[in-house]
Amino acid sequence: MASIAAFRIDVPQAALDDLHDRLRLTRWPAASPEPGWASGVPVLYLRRLADHWLHDYDWRAHEASLNAFPQGLTEIDGQRLHFLHVRSPEPDALPLVITHGWPGSVVEFTKILGPLTDPRAHGGDPADAFHVVAPSLPGFAFSTPLSAPDWDHARIARAWLALMDRLGYDRFGAHGGDTGSKVSPALGRLAPDRVVGVHINGGLELPPPDDPGLASLAADERARLESVRDLVRHGTGYADLQSTKPQTIAYALNDSPVGQLAWAVDKFHDWT
Repeated sequence: MASIAAFRIDVPQAALDDLHDRLRLTRWPAASPEPGWASGVPVLYLRRLADHWLHDYDWRAHEASLNAFPQGLTEIDGQRLHFLHVRSPEPDALPLVITHGWPGSVVEFTKILGPLTDPRAHGGDPADAFHVVAPSLPGFAFSTPLSAPDWDHARIARAWLALMDRLGYDRFGAHGGDTGSKVSPALGRLAPDRVVGVHINGGLELPPPDDPGLASLAADERARLESVRDLVRHGTGYADLQSTKPQTIAYALNDSPVGQLAWAVDKFHDWT
């Protein structure tokens, strides 16, 4: 088995002090004359979030809660990969690899790790238990820095397959949302003899406007479809920038905590 190192999050205090300094020294822009969220995150809304981050948010408590879950680091295809690995107490549990998206992380899975790995303790059937592996996508969290270009969905799927090999899992299921909704099907296509099933959420595939099947949609279904089309028209500029000039936007997001906050909060507001 290739090397896997146990990992615990331990952000240096100097990094937290620097974060707090940057939050205090934020240069706030003028508020947009457009109402609400029409042109992005409102200044007053973001000021309240930044103030909470600076004065009330306890990173060390959050760090400790994340470290309650077993974690590891390994290198695959030249890329350092971070992952959560929570085994079930049930000996016959099915291994399951779950993949997050953007602007998410493995943190979004922490509330379901208990029910997935130990359903008996949560009022469920122990026959439904899983050994859960939740990797951080390359370039995310502690799977950084990104080692090379061309980390597309297929390459990530190959890395996930290698990771499951290293953990000793021959047959397993795969779940993914957002970016993970592309990676998990790619994993199923890569190893159909090993992936027993694929479950996805968050994928966005729209029918063309001239699709004859649209004629049979009810009024409420048409309204929902149009709301999604509107989101694609007016809410996906971030993806064009991130997919074409990621280095350019990286300077702003890496240097400014409030810039990073606004970039992510805008999406959480629109998508939830």
